[in-house]
Amino acid sequence: MEVRDSNGAILQENDNVTLIKDLKVKGTSTTLKRGMLVKGIHLTDNPDEVECRVEKVKGLVLRTEFLKKA
Repeated sequence: MEVRDSNGAILQENDNVTLIKDLKVKGTSTTLKRGMLVKGIHLTDNPDEVECRVEKVKGLVLRTEFLKKA
């Protein structure tokens, strides 16, 4: 299974990615800003989603359409 970012680059386990859009985190008052670096992503069974940790939010799932490889 290949996991690709918004530009078509292949993502692998523990890659670093940056956000290409401001995202609101459901259930919190946190907003992730465009350009923010997310370190050490974890691939899931779904090729359109990755799991990560950001600003004290553990187990956050992000869609790959909002990410680009750093």
